Amino acid sequence: MARRSSSSSPFPSLPGVAWQPGLPVHGSPTWVIVVGDDSGLPAAAKEAGERLGVDLDRLLEVQQETGFSASAGAVAAYPLLAGEVAEIVLVGAGDGSPKDLRHAGAAIARFGRGKDELTTVVAEGIDDAALQAFAEGVVLGSFSYTLKTVDPGKPAVGKVTLTDGTADARQPAVDRGIVVGRTGWLARQLAITPSNEKDPAWMAARATEVAAATGLEVTVWDEKQLAEEGFGGILAVGQGSTRPPRFIRLDYVPAGATKKTPYVVLVGKGITYDTGGLSLKPREGMVSMKRDMTGGGSVIATMSALRELGANVRVTGLICSAENMPSGSSYRPDDVIRHYGGRTTEVKNTDAEGRLVMADGLAYAVKELKPDVLVDVATLTGAIKVSLGAMLYGGMFATDDALADNLADAGRISGEEVWRMPLPPEYEDLIATPIADSVNSSKGPGSITAALFLKAFAGDIPWAHLDLSSIAESPADRFEYSVGATGAGARLLTTWLTAEAPTAGIG
Repeated sequence: MARRSSSSSPFPSLPGVAWQPGLPVHGSPTWVIVVGDDSGLPAAAKEAGERLGVDLDRLLEVQQETGFSASAGAVAAYPLLAGEVAEIVLVGAGDGSPKDLRHAGAAIARFGRGKDELTTVVAEGIDDAALQAFAEGVVLGSFSYTLKTVDPGKPAVGKVTLTDGTADARQPAVDRGIVVGRTGWLARQLAITPSNEKDPAWMAARATEVAAATGLEVTVWDEKQLAEEGFGGILAVGQGSTRPPRFIRLDYVPAGATKKTPYVVLVGKGITYDTGGLSLKPREGMVSMKRDMTGGGSVIATMSALRELGANVRVTGLICSAENMPSGSSYRPDDVIRHYGGRTTEVKNTDAEGRLVMADGLAYAVKELKPDVLVDVATLTGAIKVSLGAMLYGGMFATDDALADNLADAGRISGEEVWRMPLPPEYEDLIATPIADSVNSSKGPGSITAALFLKAFAGDIPWAHLDLSSIAESPADRFEYSVGATGAGARLLTTWLTAEAPTAGIG
């Protein structure tokens, strides 16, 4: 069943981001000066201004008089009339935190569309975390996706050179930012692809390409193997479509791993399109359902970075992929599904399909893999948007406090923040039924009962469930996000798994 993947590259062509020790002798036609909100010009900017024959202190004063602020991502361009430099651009970096510098990097990338190169001067003394975040922002702000044949828009900036005027060698922090940013880019690319191009077999092909490019092992179950081994949830959700489901496994083992090396399993929801099945969504509810595989895409993207970033944990990524369609062969409300491992579910709503496929993945992980830590990630419920709003926080449910704390820390560092939600046992009665072990949908609190449903499949293993529907889509170019799918989860998981001790306090 296991097979190595093909040799094609799954990665996008990203803008070059490079660290320049000292000020470059010859800069690009556009110089970008990054300005904090509690300071004047960076020291290197003053030197650059002298070299360019521009009074940057006065330029900053004039721009401030006309409304420019140094809040994160603010941009003001000033054209020059002579010399090899054509324009000076002021970009606000807010308080200089990693979060604000990530926003500044994205703003620079958007401004630079169609330009060959930008020479960017940052403040001396910013730490590696902030510099990494800045590079992430440049990569993420460069993202675009279009199938237009006429006027497709300007290409991403070709190269962004960063310097603070010192002789310091800071490329490692920049390189890490590029890789983490690339996971967000790849997850977005997967999520934003139209569903007429994207089905479960397509997801398996993309995972296979990632495996080939990054030294992972890949295993793919087709519909026949899923039936033989009893993956009843994935099969039920996928049986209404002419495009059959897939279960995908990616394995990463770090160099020097032993039996004592912590082992983490990630489970991602990979619904490549969700009509709701026979419990049909309204028309408005189907819009954007091409991104209902964001969890699975973020798992693939996370796995792509582990070897390059030197993750010191074993990781298996499981993607549960199906297309939820209404047809004569669809599963029905009142059906009873037998999941991998034997647990049963009575179906009350075929639009609560994500938890059904994820249940198979969690049950497989517990029975066959026995990890130290188990984390699932999905765009699971609309209810989490009601709880947390949109764009700022995803929902996190966890059975282990140390795991919850570590994931929350990774969310703050990566900019994909999660808010811990309750798992009250008193609500378990809401998913009880005399017909099966549980129902897949109840009239109670949607995100909580969905999490409790999944918890039953996680056994006694420390487990967390990330419901990221609230941060899976951006209505506009905002912060480091581009309009449309955000690829939520990839940067958070990558940050967590490549931290010094992602499983601290567990096992």
